[in-house]
Amino acid sequence: MIGDKDLISIQQARILAENAIEAGKKLAALPQENLDSIVEAMADAVETHAQSLAVMCHEESDCGRWQDKMAKNLFVCRRVRQSLRGMRCVGYLGGQEQEGVYDVGVPLGVIVALCPVTSPVSTAIYNVLLAIKSGNAIIFSLQPRAVDSMRHALDIMIAAGQAHGLPEGAISYLDIVAKSGTEELMRHPGVALVMVTGVLGMFEAARASGKPLIYGGTGNGPVFIERSADIPAAVEHIIASKTFDNGLAPSAEQCVIVDGCVERQTRRAFQDKGAYFMSEAEAQALSRVLFHEDGRRHRNMVGQSAEALATKAGFSIPADTKVLMAERKYVTGEDPYVRELLSPVLGYYVEPDWMHACEKCVELLLQERHAQTLAIHSRDEEVIRQFALKKPVARLLVNTGAAFGGMGLTTNLTPAMTQGSGIAGYGITSDNISPMNLIYRRKIGYGVRDLAQLADFTAPSAPGGGATGNEQNFDLLRRVLREALGALPQAR
Repeated sequence: MIGDKDLISIQQARILAENAIEAGKKLAALPQENLDSIVEAMADAVETHAQSLAVMCHEESDCGRWQDKMAKNLFVCRRVRQSLRGMRCVGYLGGQEQEGVYDVGVPLGVIVALCPVTSPVSTAIYNVLLAIKSGNAIIFSLQPRAVDSMRHALDIMIAAGQAHGLPEGAISYLDIVAKSGTEELMRHPGVALVMVTGVLGMFEAARASGKPLIYGGTGNGPVFIERSADIPAAVEHIIASKTFDNGLAPSAEQCVIVDGCVERQTRRAFQDKGAYFMSEAEAQALSRVLFHEDGRRHRNMVGQSAEALATKAGFSIPADTKVLMAERKYVTGEDPYVRELLSPVLGYYVEPDWMHACEKCVELLLQERHAQTLAIHSRDEEVIRQFALKKPVARLLVNTGAAFGGMGLTTNLTPAMTQGSGIAGYGITSDNISPMNLIYRRKIGYGVRDLAQLADFTAPSAPGGGATGNEQNFDLLRRVLREALGALPQAR
């Protein structure tokens, strides 16, 4: 029998969806300028709480670092908001008027959003700004390990938005968090789109809802250090990226592939920057800390520091250790270090040249089939080009830390907390998600040619100039068309 919690969650999902549908109609009637004013007010309001929300989220989820969670909150409130200014999402979008063609932006309607335990508050803030900017209502199924912090952040934004004209019900969330309620939300006929960020466990349910799906996954993204790279700079970028929020960033590196001729120099650089190379016995002990025997992840080990992980695994590391390195030779499904680790731990491979490294990257990317980012450190443009052409991945990042480059902090990619998957079938786009992914583009086309053009396509010539068997029929149709056109009143 279905439990009371499930029944309440299902009922609330239906109520929230119906309210959001009505709110969405009111939002769709607002001009871009009004939507922009609401977005600015909400971002201003939640930015003042960036630190307290980060601390609250860290304490509730028990993973990552609150300082880095605050950085994510501020990144959304500042960099993402800046990228939205001046962007037109609804109404007239421009086009080629001289050709008689232009676009109109139309909101999708109601969006259902799921946020990851890795960045629940910053992703929720980001989703709200994108949805309202594009005139859509949005409903959240709260992350079970961050219910209170997400609720607090959303309440701040709802209050600020309603004070500036946001319709009631345009932003809402399930108070009773249950899988049954989330599935009911996604299946509701009034819902136009589902956004799932880093919640792989709900991916199949989201796809089964039959709604268009934007899926922002993580995955086992590798980084290749090629022989022409600035080795110290590459290692510094990788260490900073992998330690950011204790390895929870969606595009962060999961393993390193090193060009063999610079391996010794690279290893020394990693050690100088705080990497500890584990023995095989230590690597095996750590794998048992990260994963159950049946392959399930130990949830309470996600986003823990290198020191905490080593202590739990029963071995000692130097006090200044930032990242744990596990040396590997082969890519096999049984090896836990080919998986997404969500912690400051890196697999470490050595290959004789870039071509072998290229093959290794492909093996790693296909292992879990939903990696979205690959990084390369190199000054050889031809090698970089070959990696760009051949990898089954959404984005290739060059000479930057993947955590920061993927989210658009150190690159000119769209600033985003949701980065689309690179594998076909995992969502409808591989973009860094912006408000432009949350609208229909209505195409407007003016007539520029008259009906006489139709006659040119009704009597194709036979090969070699001979008549076709149906030429008499085509001649008859052409005469009828010409007579009909001749009978039409002439334009004045």
